[in-house]
Parts: sequence; structure tokens; C-alpha cells
Amino acid sequence: MKKADVLDLIKYHYEKKEAEFRNQTLAIARDFDKAGDFQLTQYIMGLISQSDTFVPQTEDYGENLVPVRLDVTPLPLPNTIMNDLKGIINAINHNLGINKFLFIGSPGTGKTESAKQIARLLERELLMVDFNHLVDSKLGQTAKNITQLFHEINNLPFLKNYVILFDEIDTIALDRINQNDIREMGRVTSTFLKALDNLSSEAVIIATTNLYENLDKALVRRFDATIDFDRYSDDDKIEVAEVILNHFLKNFKSAARDMRLFKKIIKSAKSIPNPGDLKNIIRTSLAFSDAKEPFDYLKRFLKSMQNGKMPSIEKLHELGFTVREIEILTGISKSSVSRELNEANNE
Repeated sequence: MKKADVLDLIKYHYEKKEAEFRNQTLAIARDFDKAGDFQLTQYIMGLISQSDTFVPQTEDYGENLVPVRLDVTPLPLPNTIMNDLKGIINAINHNLGINKFLFIGSPGTGKTESAKQIARLLERELLMVDFNHLVDSKLGQTAKNITQLFHEINNLPFLKNYVILFDEIDTIALDRINQNDIREMGRVTSTFLKALDNLSSEAVIIATTNLYENLDKALVRRFDATIDFDRYSDDDKIEVAEVILNHFLKNFKSAARDMRLFKKIIKSAKSIPNPGDLKNIIRTSLAFSDAKEPFDYLKRFLKSMQNGKMPSIEKLHELGFTVREIEILTGISKSSVSRELNEANNE
């Protein structure tokens, strides 16, 4: 602890700046924690927790960081990706300075949800960088904002309690040698690289991108590990969809459960969507379904998987659906379905 810290503490007290006083108190406690004086650290934190004076209505994370709720819903991952995430957790727990991770992959592959899972398993709070506040149209201001952002990160009290998420980092880190890029963005990327080099070893950063090929290669090298989320087989996606449906069905007691038909609908699609998209389609199908019709959500799900169009009876038969399944999906009786199929075969 420095003399200046004590002077600032006294100044904030007499100026009645409660938020600044609390943050300075937390910073002092953090210094004692680093020095190994855990008893004094706990004493200071106890005083803070007991005094309403020191506790503002909202936590002060700075201007550029926003807390993220960790209300994680099921989004199972292939074993290859899951093993990589377990490795990240192990690396962080080993405290060897491996603390910067890049998640790449198409939209809906679970990059952001995985960041939430990692924060939850580490028992840390997830803070997301607010790019709307960070990026500025004024020349040079974005670079200054990045410098300020990393100052806020490095000076967070008890930095080990957080995971910092740069969701869609390509917003500020495009390739500096891309001829389509403007000089200002090159300056921003250079500033970001320097900030990463000076990042506290206690910080944990996860960045995500859908545009890996457009990222500056010097930036990619700054990360300790890059995890590719584009590693789902069709079987993986079907398994994910089944878990998601079972999760949502808990809130729809009147909805019928037919996993065989559900998986058949997924397989009928020309291209099975990524897990995030499947999750949205399943949730929307259930939300819009008629509670009086147990299979209505499957009809809506089929329509979504067929690009918004309900296939004809003949097309459903070509896709491998049985007469009974066609009856469920169309509401047309089995006898009528059979008659129409027979007429089509006789033509």
C-alpha cells in the first residue's frame, strides 16, 4: 500500500465521494491480499459489507465494462470442444500466466455461452466490454478509449474474481494491412496489441469472433489458445437439439413428446442449423404453439426447418415420414393421407 492510497482515502471521505471511497478501500484490501495478509484483507472486506455507506446501488466497473447474467441454458458441446474448455479452466487454475483465449467459429456455435459456462465453473463474475461505448467516431478517440478500458481492467479490485469478455472482437481488431481498412482502425488495433502486452497476469480474457480470417495475425498470436467452435457433426447438432427440447418442454406440460419424429424433422433439413439457431427455432416453435394442440410445436418446427414452407404430403413421404407422422404434422387423417399418396402413385 502506498502513502498516496491513504491520502486519497482521506480525501474521498471528506469530499463525501462514496463510490470512490469504496473503490479505494477495495484497492487497498487487494494490495494486502497480494502481500499475503489475508486476515487484514478479510477484516477490511467485513467492514465494507457491514456498512451501507460503502455499498452503492450498483457495482462500479468503470465506463466500459458491463456485468453479464450467468443464466446458462443447455447448449451441449462436442467432446473435442468440451475438452478444450476443460483445458482452459485447468490453465487458469494453475496460475501460470496463460490467461488470454480466442473463441472462433460461425454464429450460433456456442462461443458466448461457453464463456458464461467458464465464468460460472470458475465461480467468477463475467464482465463484457461495451463496444457501443468504446468505439467513437472521433479520430483517435477509440484508441484512447481502449487505453482507458485496459486501465480499468488492470485496476479492478480483486481482479481474480472476474472473466472479461470481448464479444465479437473483430469490431475493433481488423487486419491492419487490409487495404479496405481505414488508417484509424489500424491505429486502434495497434493500441489494442500494446494493451494486451501490458495486461495484468491476474486478468482472464476471452474474445470471440465470427470473422477469424479478418483478424490481424499479430493479434491472434497474442492469445494463448484459439478454440475452434466449428466442429459439430450433424449427429452432434441433433444431440444438442434433443437436450434443448427436453429443457424447454419442462415448461410446456400440454406439449406431446415424440423424440423420434423430432429428430426426423431435423434430419429432413437440407442443412442442419448451428446449435444457437436450433435453440431459437425450438424455443419460438414452442412459444407460438397452440396449447390445445399437443403436436403444434412440431408442425411449426418442421416449417422452420423447411425454410418457412410446409411441405406437401407427397414431399413429406419422399422425406421418409410415415403416414402416421404425416397425419400429426398436417392434421390430415391417415386415410386421407393414404388416399392422396395412392392417387399420386397412380398418376
